[in-house]
Amino acid sequence: MGKMILQREPILYAKHKAFAYQNEAFISLRDLEYGAIFHEQGLGKTKIAIDIILYWLEKKIVDTAMIVVKKSLIQNWLLELKEHWYIKPALLNQNKQNNFFVFNGPSRVILTNYEVVQAEEERMMLFLKARDLGIVLDESTKIKNPDSNISKSYFRLSPFFKRRIIMTGTPIANRPYDIWAQIYFLDNGKSLGNNYPEFRKKLDLSNKLSSDPEKQRIFENEVSSIIQSINKFTVRETKGSGVISLPEKVFQNIETDWEPIQYEKYDQVRNEMRIIILQEDLPTEDISENYLKRLLRLIQIASNPRTIDQEYSNEPGKIPYLSNLIRDIVNKSEKAIVWSSFIKNIEYLYKLYAEYNPVRVHGKLDMILRNRSIERFKNEPNTKILFATPGAAKEGLTLTSANHVIFYDRGFSLDDYLQAQDRIHRISQKKTCYIYNLIMKNSIDEWIDILLNAKHLAAQLGQNDISIEYYRSNISYSYGDIIKEILNIERGESHVSRPD
Repeated sequence: MGKMILQREPILYAKHKAFAYQNEAFISLRDLEYGAIFHEQGLGKTKIAIDIILYWLEKKIVDTAMIVVKKSLIQNWLLELKEHWYIKPALLNQNKQNNFFVFNGPSRVILTNYEVVQAEEERMMLFLKARDLGIVLDESTKIKNPDSNISKSYFRLSPFFKRRIIMTGTPIANRPYDIWAQIYFLDNGKSLGNNYPEFRKKLDLSNKLSSDPEKQRIFENEVSSIIQSINKFTVRETKGSGVISLPEKVFQNIETDWEPIQYEKYDQVRNEMRIIILQEDLPTEDISENYLKRLLRLIQIASNPRTIDQEYSNEPGKIPYLSNLIRDIVNKSEKAIVWSSFIKNIEYLYKLYAEYNPVRVHGKLDMILRNRSIERFKNEPNTKILFATPGAAKEGLTLTSANHVIFYDRGFSLDDYLQAQDRIHRISQKKTCYIYNLIMKNSIDEWIDILLNAKHLAAQLGQNDISIEYYRSNISYSYGDIIKEILNIERGESHVSRPD
């Protein structure tokens, strides 16, 4: 099949001018075979990618561009593309018949999701032989696990794309070694090597670091060297680098009190876990699925026992604090996003605060209902509160109609925490942003706060956001000892590793 020639080419220029820092990133990456846009979330990576695609097409470097996004972000990307350029993309989706026409059609730009490309790998290979295709992977941490089937599919396809761009604001999404697979997709191991197990071993924020200063130094040097290996084809700006003026982001940890029956349930599960640990001990490298589930159960009870116990009918201890926050925010005619990791919590809170005309987004709602909720929250003045799970709404959304974020509970994922809070702290935000963490005192919430801080510092070091001196003056490797205290285990009785 010959290269695609259209009778009428699309208009290949952007509707809006880029900010200076966006244009610098565009110039740095536009002529490279592959590159990464790692600008912090909220700094307009989409605009940079769009300008690169337009350049590829105008200079005939590629004849077709494919944008791959998470399934939940298709509608958001359609709106973004309509805002920024004049090209109407073809949609590659789960419909095989539709995809036949897309693969054989005249579109210069194709929009799809990660799973569709994997499912269509065979036809993608044929398509790549017929077209000069450039690809942009949005939220590229989707392929951070090199052992997953979806990552392996993208690795096989990678060499056949004429141009490759990945983008995410959190390239080190949770652990320093999360960056390996994303870079491997770009350069097939040239920068970070071909041996993932060895890379992971050197960059593991493990519990063993707490008592070994030499291992700490080796770990810190390895993490800080990541950027040196990839800086020739990556660009990153942060909100703190002064490239754009955004309102201040203010953090507040709010310590909450137990409801008595809630504490009884928590203490029971904690004691059961303590006994099991003392009898069996924990693995030294990774917490097993069984132990991880038990830790998760503690998070659920500290949040709201209803998530695991339908018989619980009392008001959880965090509710009075949440009610005060919501009331104060609404009284100021402002909006808030309330995050919880648990769908049952979202449904409970949605009903509990019905007087505020809230909306909700979580994984059990279909995409039409999710999109409708987002539009109401953004556009309806009397819809003041959005209750959402990070898994369903943490990425790709600009929700600057709100300037308050409340974490009713948090899990182990750094990516969930950073992405969720920055839905409001983005270009177009005019108000000071407030981030509240509700932390049940004497609970696993306190450990999660310390763990996420350690992960964040390691991510910042690996992304070159902070100096190694700053890292060393702020890091604590004590999360292993602290979880022992949370579980009421005496020192020397057992060794508890941290979960991923």
